[in-house]
Amino acid sequence: MVFSRHRRKARFIYGLSDIVLAALAFELAYLTRQALPLERIFYFTLPVKALLLGFAALVWLLAGLWLGVYDKLESGRPGAILRDAFQQSAVATAAVILFQYLLRLDVSRPFLALLAGYSCLLLCLFRLAAGRLAGLLRREFGVPHYVLVVGLGEGARRLGEALEQAARYGVRLLGFVAEGEQAPAGFRLSREYPVYRLSELPGLLRRQVVDDVVFAVEPARLSGLENILLECDQQGVRTRILADFFPHVNSEMYLERLGSFPLLTFAAAPHDEIRLMIKRAIDVVVAASALIILAPFMLAVALLVRLTSPGPAIFRQVRCGLNGRRFVCYKFRSMCANAEQLKPQLAHLSRKDVAFKIPNDPRLTPLGRWLRKFSIDEWPQLWNVLKGDMSLVGPRPAVPEEVEKYQLWQRRRLRMRPGMTCLWALQGRDHLDFDTWMRKDLEYIDNWSLALDLKIMLLTIPHVLMGKGAY
Repeated sequence: MVFSRHRRKARFIYGLSDIVLAALAFELAYLTRQALPLERIFYFTLPVKALLLGFAALVWLLAGLWLGVYDKLESGRPGAILRDAFQQSAVATAAVILFQYLLRLDVSRPFLALLAGYSCLLLCLFRLAAGRLAGLLRREFGVPHYVLVVGLGEGARRLGEALEQAARYGVRLLGFVAEGEQAPAGFRLSREYPVYRLSELPGLLRRQVVDDVVFAVEPARLSGLENILLECDQQGVRTRILADFFPHVNSEMYLERLGSFPLLTFAAAPHDEIRLMIKRAIDVVVAASALIILAPFMLAVALLVRLTSPGPAIFRQVRCGLNGRRFVCYKFRSMCANAEQLKPQLAHLSRKDVAFKIPNDPRLTPLGRWLRKFSIDEWPQLWNVLKGDMSLVGPRPAVPEEVEKYQLWQRRRLRMRPGMTCLWALQGRDHLDFDTWMRKDLEYIDNWSLALDLKIMLLTIPHVLMGKGAY
């Protein structure tokens, strides 16, 4: 366990190291292939070599982000490190092969095999040695980080145990401070720690090196500790407050300001404005490009819908978007024109308790059944993505009647902009039960990242092309 800022630093260092190691693997593979006594002479012109080398370095980093490798390296388990290095090298090499094929570079196959082998070897060696090397550097050259904990309750005990686990990162627990003037002789964790009286804290800060003071006290006690907080502030000592006021609330907490007012914020959905802005930019670029490319095909589909059954080509339906906002969702009409009026008569055939889903729905037109199977009916939703009603990836938009039937825990799925594809679409689509839909949507929200979005989009393509799971 380590402070989140240290974790971000570690992820950055590992990502940077992967770029360097991929470039090194590329050069080793290049030199080895040149030295092999094979029939074909092997060489790259300088522009081609620079292009491939740059792409390889980038794609190794993106593969690591996509597979979530950098979030698991702290565990240091050799089996996981070897597996992740192999998967990352395999995915990145496949991307290089596709890249050179699209550019018609005709790169030597032995070179590509050597690139995959060298990269996997270098990643394994570096990551297996990184933990020990980091520990050695901290021990020989690092500066220990000294922490005092104010409080003696259960929260202080758990915090102290976490700080002990962070010892390999250079964190040193100095001891505990009682909230009053009555202090026990010591506080026992893995070893006995000294306990100081609150009045001793100002002098202790002057006499001893203290980097952080963490207050692990009841919320009602914080106002009475203002003078101690001010003392730490005046001496330049960083203070932290254990914010476990609501231990059963799993939302992410962060501090922000409204003018001069500090606000402790609980967020049950992604809140990183920069990453969300990037997600939105990707939505706009991809949706606009797709609409331009698919325009003639969409026109053909619209004409086929009109010619094969009476009614409009586009079906419009009110759906619930981000935080419950209502919007009009567009689809190619795949059912008879009066499909909505027939729903009450067919309700007993629905396989879902909340959502209305019927296998072999009798309202589907022959063309509509085919459009549904390959998700072509959802192409007009690219316009919803462009407008901002939807995203490329996110929980599927629900109709208001379904949302009214949601259980309390299911309503959190509305806290993410709805998408054209989602996590459960890769694992059964319409054949999954409704609760599984909801849990998969919440799993997506809790683990959201740009890399996860990319992974879902890439995995959605073969599912849609094969028409898996839709009815």
